[in-house]
Amino acid sequence: MLKNTMLAAACITGLLAQGQVTVEVVSRLPAKMENRHYVDNRRPLMPLDLVPLPVGSIRPQGWVLRYLQLQRDGLTGKLGTLSAWLDKKGNAWYSGNGQGDHGWEEVPYWLKGYGDLGYILGDTAMIAETKSWLEKVFQSQGSDGYFGPRIGGDGRAAAGQTPDLWPNMIMLWCMQSYYDYSHDPRVLPLMTRYFRWEMTVPDSSLLKTYWENSRGGDNLYSIYWLYNRTGEKWLLGLADRIHRHTADWTQKDRLPNWHNVNVAQCFREPATYYMQTGDSGLLRSTYNDFAMIRAMYGQVPGGMFGADEDARTGYTDPHQAVETCGLVEQMASDELLTGITGDVSWADNCEDVAFNTYPAAVMPDFKALRYLTAPNMVVSDSTNHAPGIQNQGPFLMMNPFSSRCCQHNHSQGWPYYAEHLWMATPDEGVAAVLYSSSAVRARVGPKGAAVVLSEETHYPFDDRVVITVDSVRRAGAGGGTRTGEVFPVYLRVPGWCEGAEVSVNGASLSVKADGGSWLRLARKWVVGDRVELRLPMRLVERQWTANKNSVSINYGPLTYSLRIAESYKVMDGRLAAMGDSHWQAGADPSQWPSYEIFPGSLWNYGLVLDGRPLGDQLQLVRRPWPADNFPWTQNAVPLLIEAKGKLIPEWILDKNGLCGVLPQSPVREAGPVANIELLPMGAARLRISAFPVVE
Repeated sequence: MLKNTMLAAACITGLLAQGQVTVEVVSRLPAKMENRHYVDNRRPLMPLDLVPLPVGSIRPQGWVLRYLQLQRDGLTGKLGTLSAWLDKKGNAWYSGNGQGDHGWEEVPYWLKGYGDLGYILGDTAMIAETKSWLEKVFQSQGSDGYFGPRIGGDGRAAAGQTPDLWPNMIMLWCMQSYYDYSHDPRVLPLMTRYFRWEMTVPDSSLLKTYWENSRGGDNLYSIYWLYNRTGEKWLLGLADRIHRHTADWTQKDRLPNWHNVNVAQCFREPATYYMQTGDSGLLRSTYNDFAMIRAMYGQVPGGMFGADEDARTGYTDPHQAVETCGLVEQMASDELLTGITGDVSWADNCEDVAFNTYPAAVMPDFKALRYLTAPNMVVSDSTNHAPGIQNQGPFLMMNPFSSRCCQHNHSQGWPYYAEHLWMATPDEGVAAVLYSSSAVRARVGPKGAAVVLSEETHYPFDDRVVITVDSVRRAGAGGGTRTGEVFPVYLRVPGWCEGAEVSVNGASLSVKADGGSWLRLARKWVVGDRVELRLPMRLVERQWTANKNSVSINYGPLTYSLRIAESYKVMDGRLAAMGDSHWQAGADPSQWPSYEIFPGSLWNYGLVLDGRPLGDQLQLVRRPWPADNFPWTQNAVPLLIEAKGKLIPEWILDKNGLCGVLPQSPVREAGPVANIELLPMGAARLRISAFPVVE
């Protein structure tokens, strides 16, 4: 459960001046301050604790860059020529007048990540394709201010009725990213006219259908985004209306609905509205929703919860899965909440999902994905596993057409993650929020000096992060200067870490920084300055008492799974897509196969643990960093664990073909002890991540 550190006053646990460096350990970032160099919340909205940098400010490197390249060359980049839902012919999003025979959430879902991917990579072809779709959105805006398809909540043309606002909520986010990248002057008027149209929608028709009602928080966020750029006060009145008509995510001990994507996406709505009201109860509601779903259905490793489609009473074993849509929406929520609150725990959960669950939901070449992925998953086939899984259909196999939603919505996951590696701070510095090799260009200090910082790390597979000042250029100055600039650099200390260590230019700073805090380093930074952060990792046994006293093994932010040999069976693309209806004309399904994955080795092992320190029972094995910078496969992972286990013969597949319910630990088995190997959970597309413990 998250501890709400943001509702307490800032706590400075150490202050020291060593040379020209001032270092502090703080539980939150400076309150009641606004960053003047970037678009912070405009009064009366509460200032953000961390301010997003404009799209394109961060250039990812290392494995995150490799993931983005695979995404570009794989499903995300090619989906526009494959998916029938993105076919421009007859598409109401591409007609320029909102008319067509198809056009709902799929286009903006895909474009949301596709466009940002192009901006981050500087891919001119992707940027041009993004703009071709957005041009049609501009053209579609009518005299009343509405844009896009006029479709009702039933998916049919909304003649004479209020259109379904849900797809437009996603397209607004596409426009926001486009504006941050291009500064196209048409975006703000388009949004202004659209929101004036929303003001005319009668209460009896506003946000009444299921998806738009659940997800009104996304509309709310866009209203604040526009208000921060135009300052038009009537927008705050619209925000009040949207909040009132959105499903109530503030109820104590219950949620409006239990659909996994809604929960992962919508629980942030109270915290979003908190920015306008300053009501700490709203902020607590978001924390409470997060804690509630995990207390009831999330007593499992991987940062998520079991809800394959909905969370259901009695379905709490780690073989319950969650949608890929839910994974990327949870990551987006964590990223936004990190900005709203400055709370380290949100970034921690984002990494938990990003490292331990999301990579396993996608094929390594990013050409197929799973609709559903579970912490304990020993078969990934085309079989119908209902009612063990709520939906009926082939929802466990790797498939470029896993569903209409995940097939398109997956695209936001890694681009949004890359955009939040660094953020601006209220005191006009920068914060390393999610650790990854990267370069960031930012405006800092009282006069907005332009700096470039580079970060080198193999995190989360290594505990060392090195940040170097590459350039410092004062406002109005030409070229770089070594005169330096004073500004703070914040370094996140994850909640799992004890005793983070930091040095500047080789000089160690004697400050104790434990998990859940920020290290604030301030000095006159000059070109060549070098910060080295060490986040000591240790082996940790996490017990899930609500799930049969099972355990999972962590090393730093990584959770480990049993290595199960993965036997892949190639499926015909047309069969996997359940016919031709999901393919565009001219697409070649043979180039986009689906896969069933079956276990090629025994999976029903319990861990043998005897109470001694884990370091005495488990052996870390380091391997070379992969040459292609992609560590998320069984053969490429650079950090393994050797352990001891015993087979549990009675633990078998259940009647629905899923990994059987965990046996109660401790388990008594007379069989021999075997050597087993554990690998990072994110690299295990078949996995046992919650283990029984064998006496």
